[in-house]
Amino acid sequence: MSLEEMTQIDNVKSWTSGVEVDWDTVEQLRNIAELPILAGHVAVMPDVHLGKGATVGSVIPTRGAIIPAAVGVDIGCGMAAVRTEILAHQLPDSLRRLRSRIEERVPVGFNAHDRPLNPIHDGLRGVALANAGKMLAKRYEALRIMDVIGQHDHRRTYNQLGTLGGGNHFIELCLDESDSVWVMLHSGSRNIGKTIGETAIHMAREIAERQERRLRDRDLAWLDEGTAEFDMYVEALRWAQDYAAHNRALMMHEVLIALREELGREIATLENAVQCHHNYASIEEHFGRKVWVTRKGAVSARAGELGIIPGSMGARSFIVRGKGNADSYCSCSHGAGRRLSRGAARRAFTVADLKQQTAGVECRKDAGVLDEIPGAYKDIDAVMAAQSDLVEVVHTLKQVMCIKG
Repeated sequence: MSLEEMTQIDNVKSWTSGVEVDWDTVEQLRNIAELPILAGHVAVMPDVHLGKGATVGSVIPTRGAIIPAAVGVDIGCGMAAVRTEILAHQLPDSLRRLRSRIEERVPVGFNAHDRPLNPIHDGLRGVALANAGKMLAKRYEALRIMDVIGQHDHRRTYNQLGTLGGGNHFIELCLDESDSVWVMLHSGSRNIGKTIGETAIHMAREIAERQERRLRDRDLAWLDEGTAEFDMYVEALRWAQDYAAHNRALMMHEVLIALREELGREIATLENAVQCHHNYASIEEHFGRKVWVTRKGAVSARAGELGIIPGSMGARSFIVRGKGNADSYCSCSHGAGRRLSRGAARRAFTVADLKQQTAGVECRKDAGVLDEIPGAYKDIDAVMAAQSDLVEVVHTLKQVMCIKG
């Protein structure tokens, strides 16, 4: 679909010049744009593609309501990155052993820790992380939505802190334009975020049916401010966003320990870690009024704010600084965005293609990650060009190691 056709959708503003958008995605955007609870136009990022519940790569402002399915079930999913003191020439010739060290410390896929991760013995940063975990646990015990969820494996909630998960979640070692080594990772709120999200989606659907709301897509049902269901969800939503951020902080800590073990010395970090959600909702002020803003696969990009836009595991990634574009609700893309579904990617490519497209990157090169092949994603350079008025590039990163779930 062309940029001109996209701009013809009422109540939508897009940053998709030079980036193809399929018709199913456009129809999903139309459904969102017709919702009566919108507080302005829907902003469409260049990595936009069809999503479950709502379009990935969209920014949705609402008044007095939140759409749980637009936030999604991986609440607080996002990125973290930190620049280390290590330079490229100080890395070992082979990164396979380092990858194994990290995989031993950070469970991937459906795996979890045998017991809750407790980094209190790892110095001052470990103590701070442990204390943050205690506060998170105290808030968890008070969540009212757990009464609606009912029976739940609380042990799993704690044991999944500091774990990667599967799908497009990853841990990477990258080099910037000065050959400095960065650690970058992508993960979210694990099973507890999924459970909270699914519970809220179900509540919203039930309310829509009771009140006979006519929706073109029942996944776009919402919760109204001032109701018990809304209050329970918002409390749990904020907790899950904090859980996701803490999960990433714990993993970053473990990766830096693995680096220390591999290189045989302490590893200093030269910049504060960049932490950013890209599946979340928050109260913000735009165009002179406070509204709920849901970023479904989009990153906050206020003027001067740092963010992360990753490519696929064989392409470049970017540390960016926001320009505060008002029409985008101060947002930018959260990555390259899929151009092929997982099933379509498996049908279109072979393991030989995967090996060729990830040449020079220490990573899995088997059928289990074929759906994450770089060719399944949009051209990250085209995506970046389409949002040049949303962000400026601060650092350009190239992967040398990638761990997938």
